[in-house]
Amino acid sequence: MVLAVTARRGTDETTSHGRVGSVIAGFLACLLAVGAPVAVSGTAHAQPAPGAVVSEAPLDSRLSLPGAASARALSYTTQWRSGETATATGVVFVPGGEPPAGGRPVVAWAHGTTGLADDCAPSRNPRSERDTAYLEHWLDQGYAVVAADYPGLGSDGLHRYLDGQSAANSIVDLVRAARAVEPSLSERWVVVGQSQGGHAALHTANTATDRAPELDFRGTLTTGAPSNLELVFPIGFPEFPDLPLDGLTAFGAFIFAGLREADPGLDLDGYLTGLGREVVDAAESLCYDEMLARYTGVGIGDLLARPLGDDRFPAALSDYLGVPVNGYDRPLFLAQGLDDRVVPAPLSVKLVADLWAGGAQPRFATYPTGHSETMAASLPDTTPFVAELFAG
Repeated sequence: MVLAVTARRGTDETTSHGRVGSVIAGFLACLLAVGAPVAVSGTAHAQPAPGAVVSEAPLDSRLSLPGAASARALSYTTQWRSGETATATGVVFVPGGEPPAGGRPVVAWAHGTTGLADDCAPSRNPRSERDTAYLEHWLDQGYAVVAADYPGLGSDGLHRYLDGQSAANSIVDLVRAARAVEPSLSERWVVVGQSQGGHAALHTANTATDRAPELDFRGTLTTGAPSNLELVFPIGFPEFPDLPLDGLTAFGAFIFAGLREADPGLDLDGYLTGLGREVVDAAESLCYDEMLARYTGVGIGDLLARPLGDDRFPAALSDYLGVPVNGYDRPLFLAQGLDDRVVPAPLSVKLVADLWAGGAQPRFATYPTGHSETMAASLPDTTPFVAELFAG
């Protein structure tokens, strides 16, 4: 049984939609039993404010959404988690019709894993049928949709995969930039994220009101958000047996590549075999589907030359990708598929328990679905949740 909690009412609803795969649940259940951005220093020339528009242009119609009356590609200023200025890219989709009084509410879409290379940026590629249908749904509700690529993905620097704070900065700052070029947008906004984007959305929720007090942040919706990975990866060792999880080697390689970029002092290559270094190097240039195709049959254990559980690696990983469990000031809805073989349900169950312990009151609902299918399956619950956030 999985607890579903509605934050606004404080009531408990117990729902059960199926069984978590026994191998994954057993393994992970046993395993799991157990800030604001930094200011950039002054220089002879003032740095542009986060969210300043660098460029804008109409989005190629082949990359747009069918329900968008207008679609524009933006580049804008943001920050890495260190406070260093970055330029990021994203897209603004606006539905047709007259905007309501007070402007169109904004859904900030945080996308799932595509890769690290610039060619993998969502703004440079047609959206998948799944993502198109999902974003069309929010446009149909009358919301504008802004979609950040995240720093380094389609812009300068290497994208640091699952560096949640850097991604969160770019999401908040895209809302600012979008309002600068589209006056019909309201100051009211929510963040909605899937998979990697769910991780980014949680970081966004944790920082949004402090980072952009001039905006009216209302809350957060995630589906299949990864968490507690800092507890799982340190058990890795050479010849570690394969787990029944989809895309684990590709996801692991993206994490290693991002961590290597963010923390050069870790000497991540020293943890890797020759094959491991090849795979992690490839993760910097290959998109997700290409990684899957090239390294089918390669397991996490094949990448490792020594265990990851030493004194250095777990702390570095936790600092890099850990999800905050306190400091939330707006409602949260976490949706999880019980048959998810990318982000197994026990990871999310632990996250929800930690969020409650940290003072948040998230609503948590489960569905008898896999990783991506949870997006559509949750809409009967998440659509009214988002509408309630924008009410008033």
